[in-house]
Amino acid sequence: MPKFTDTITIRVKSGNGGKGAVSFHREKYIPKGGPDGGDGGKGGDVYIQADRSYYNLSHLFKDRIYRAENGGPGSGNYKHGRDGADLTIRVPLGTQVINAETGETIADLLEEGARCLACAGGIGGKGNAFFRSATMQTPRFSQPGMPGVETLITLNLKLIADIGLVGLPNAGKSTLLAAMTNARPKIADYPFTTLVPNLGALRLSDGSLCTVADIPGIIEGAHRGLGLGLSFLQHIERVKIILYVIDITNDDIAYVFQLLRQELASYNQALIEKPYRVVLNKTDLIDDKTRDERTRLFEDNTVLTASALRGDGVAELMDCIDKLMERKGAA
Repeated sequence: MPKFTDTITIRVKSGNGGKGAVSFHREKYIPKGGPDGGDGGKGGDVYIQADRSYYNLSHLFKDRIYRAENGGPGSGNYKHGRDGADLTIRVPLGTQVINAETGETIADLLEEGARCLACAGGIGGKGNAFFRSATMQTPRFSQPGMPGVETLITLNLKLIADIGLVGLPNAGKSTLLAAMTNARPKIADYPFTTLVPNLGALRLSDGSLCTVADIPGIIEGAHRGLGLGLSFLQHIERVKIILYVIDITNDDIAYVFQLLRQELASYNQALIEKPYRVVLNKTDLIDDKTRDERTRLFEDNTVLTASALRGDGVAELMDCIDKLMERKGAA
């Protein structure tokens, strides 16, 4: 199973400024020319940039120091040192950049190409030519470059998706995602098959694409970190619409629905204010009478039934999503 990392703390360091030069002009017939030491180059900056080609933070390593290049030293004949190359660390869209030492959020990178400055490079030192004056004709000193900044940065990914699939383990969320979209998540008939969020794309009637996220199974106490806990609840925060996927064969589906709502509310009250639909899945395992009885436990305009395995009800669900997304767009 591919590694999935949604939070990591890394150490970053900007480049040191280059040292200014101490030099005096020398050429034939001018044995004692004036100071001509150039300035040192600026150290490279460290940037964090959103890049949609990344889906999580597993390409980064917590034990590595990510360094920008140092500035080059100045030299004679007023030559300035070369500026150090900047370092750009690429992360998925939806990544929060947090100063790990102060807890301050530096940026929330939501759009392709959005970036923030994590730490600025040191300024290059002045060469001795800078210090020449009427009272100091031959300065024999220069400035060292300013050191770069080293700091700890926490990167915290919250997936950007239009639709979030929320449910208990083994509710059939991954199967439903595969039936609706181009995603091919790992699917098996046991709890906690999904250990990482999966994303799929669904094409709407207007030709646009919306993304659907399968959030790993929530259990009672998830908001306190039980089960897969807080590490995946955060991925629901950015979705526009929530689909509560419930196994219709469960003996108390009303309780399951309330449990899921309570866990989301305990984590973030705003989550239960989002538009939602209830999807009663696995209808292939019950008879029509039982299906109708359990469907009546919910309001007509909030519940749909489906068998993700057989494809029953999937078209109706996609039509419902299409209408909901149209309303969100209008809003």
